[in-house]
Amino acid sequence: MAWASSSELIVWLPLMRFGVSLGAAGTERHPRALAELAVLAEASGWDGLFLEDYVVYQGRDGTPTYDPWVVLGAMAMATSRIRLGTTVTPLTRRRPWKLASEAVTVDHLSGGRLILGVGAGDTSDPVFAATREATDPHTRAEVLDEGLEVVAGLWSGEPLSYHGRHYTVEGLRLSPRPVQRPRIPIWIGGDWQIAGVRRRVARWDGSCAYNVTTPEDVHDVLATVERVRGASAGFDVKVGGEPDPARVRALAAAGATWWNDWMPPAALAATRRAIAAGPLRT
Repeated sequence: MAWASSSELIVWLPLMRFGVSLGAAGTERHPRALAELAVLAEASGWDGLFLEDYVVYQGRDGTPTYDPWVVLGAMAMATSRIRLGTTVTPLTRRRPWKLASEAVTVDHLSGGRLILGVGAGDTSDPVFAATREATDPHTRAEVLDEGLEVVAGLWSGEPLSYHGRHYTVEGLRLSPRPVQRPRIPIWIGGDWQIAGVRRRVARWDGSCAYNVTTPEDVHDVLATVERVRGASAGFDVKVGGEPDPARVRALAAAGATWWNDWMPPAALAATRRAIAAGPLRT
């Protein structure tokens, strides 16, 4: 956890953006309060605000937990500049056509400020077992990859026909298309050390994977993307951890484009103070 800000950074790192991530959960983090926090984050110099996506927050039975997509709609209406998104939405427990529609709606509400972070889901999330969704990691990886193809295909504005092991779509067309072109950016989460995650990251628009903690890790992400796609220009790499100024400089110099400050559930006043302090560059 890292809530401190520093005056030592970072005027000379124009390519590094700074985001804060929150759980849409807790007694005081109700939807209205979260929309107000987005306004505060925008006013305090943050570049992005990202919500975790849980039905039961981190498996804690009884913790008030709110749907991030409804909250993102409220945030979009209350702000004008800050990027908004999820890190990460477990596509493995959401129907891809419904998620595609929700994301397009938020993209339009925000004027093209949405970033979609996706992953296979927390293996300890009780929702998977309780709803009989797939819990086997290999199966969930397949479901995630197919779901991504469906989401991206539906954003094209053209009729989509898709036949996979887990999803079948026959001539479905969604309208409107996203505001952003060629599509809403898709960032991939998960453990960077897992080969399947590495392959998945390289196919999409950014990495919010964990275990990317050093400049060498950032170089590895970008080199993997270049091997798969031939270039890494425009690819986003989001990192986080303790906000040591020298470490942030080194990660930015290696090619990381986003720094993330995760703020765990806490009293609303404490969250407001942390957000109002602004990112490291201030």
